[in-house]
Amino acid sequence: MATKQTEPVTIISLRKLSLETPEPQQKESKTFTVEDAVETIGFGRFHIALFLIMGSTGVAEAMEIMLIAVVSPVIRCEWQLENWQVALVTTMVFFGYMVFSILFGLLADRYGRWKILLISFLWGAYFSLLTSFSPSYIWFVFLRTMVGCGVSGHAQGLIIKTEFLPTKYRGYMLPLSQVFWLAGSLLIIGLASVVIPSIGWRWLIRIASIPGIILILAFKFIPESARFNVSTGNTQAALATLEHIARMNRSVMPEGKLVEPILEKRGRFADLLDAKYLRTTLQIWVIWLGISFAYYGVILASAELLERDLVCGSRSESEVVVTVGDTEGSQSPCHCHMFAPSDYKTMIISTIGEIALNPFNILGINFLGRRLSLSITMGCTALFFLLLNICTSSAGLIGFLFMLRALVAANFNTIYIYTAEVYPTTMRALGMGTSGSLCRIGAMVAPFISQVLMSASFLGALCLFSSVCVVCAISALTLPIETKGRALQQIK
Repeated sequence: MATKQTEPVTIISLRKLSLETPEPQQKESKTFTVEDAVETIGFGRFHIALFLIMGSTGVAEAMEIMLIAVVSPVIRCEWQLENWQVALVTTMVFFGYMVFSILFGLLADRYGRWKILLISFLWGAYFSLLTSFSPSYIWFVFLRTMVGCGVSGHAQGLIIKTEFLPTKYRGYMLPLSQVFWLAGSLLIIGLASVVIPSIGWRWLIRIASIPGIILILAFKFIPESARFNVSTGNTQAALATLEHIARMNRSVMPEGKLVEPILEKRGRFADLLDAKYLRTTLQIWVIWLGISFAYYGVILASAELLERDLVCGSRSESEVVVTVGDTEGSQSPCHCHMFAPSDYKTMIISTIGEIALNPFNILGINFLGRRLSLSITMGCTALFFLLLNICTSSAGLIGFLFMLRALVAANFNTIYIYTAEVYPTTMRALGMGTSGSLCRIGAMVAPFISQVLMSASFLGALCLFSSVCVVCAISALTLPIETKGRALQQIK
């Protein structure tokens, strides 16, 4: 009887199970993002080409910026300029840089990084060549201002590099780009030592524009940022770019379909001051301004120390005083002192310092993090500015300048990386552009401290530079976001 009672129950249970078993559902198709693709493809030959071509934008930029430092003594004599007139040249270059940094940043977030980079190089090369034909001081200032406008767009090269590099390589490859800036600085100093005494400063400017013209031809080998393309809805172009990179690297794409949200609101200034990024943005602006003030202050102070022999309050025996004006009341002294071969040698040695701390900078960025690393180097910069006041030998001066150049270069390395990483794709170019713009305010003020105030009060100028560096060190340490090991954000 027990068997007869349980058999029907078993049959009913099986029927219920068969009825309740759900039908197999269709599998969801796999998807991936640009970030997934960049990490899957990994580092390879494409990134080496990217590093060489985009990194070389630093050569062109360094040559155009450093040109002012090596040409200043010559134009001072040729046009009988006073201190403030020499300083005004550098200030106006950075004024153009400041205005166009914001404009190029806005346009790059809306129309693409590659297009703006190309336009900026065409603009810079054109006006740089025109500068060599300047008939007067006024024309020289105006045309160099136009060059500054063009150079401001070179930062898009760094953004393209950042957006294509896998996360773990950004902290290593981006600081190495400093090698290109160093190469450009050394090249223009070396050329100046040969070209200025022989065929003049005008030919130096023409020769200095050649690297920029060559790079314009090389840009065709680098595609538009895939992150930018997907943010505008151009998924096919982004996919084609990623597939091209995968083939070049002999790697594979992730499985599935490329999917990213289309971002209608891009490149809006208000986003930088949104509650999420307000504190970060304000502190970044302070740091950029201070780093630029210190960096160009060191460069111009180096030239001024050599040209005018301000160390220990001495004056150069070879200094010639030229008077400007015919009437007694309008006469003003103009110091005419051309760089000697030993001066160029000192500038080259101190410039090489820009790469000296690069290995330690890379280690600091990757192990200590961006914030702490930047805070340490800024603090050391403040210290070495004060050490310049020590009355020392020529070798001692070179040593201090060497370390200062190394530290200010490390500062720039770190803040460039941090700024490119902290903002999302929708506002990355604008974030770099506005930071670069604020940065140029520091560069505009630096000539008047290094070339005017330093002549009146050497210690006062050094204390001012040092104080600004201390403020930047505190700002860096208290930044709210650490980007070490953090994936690039697509949306805010």
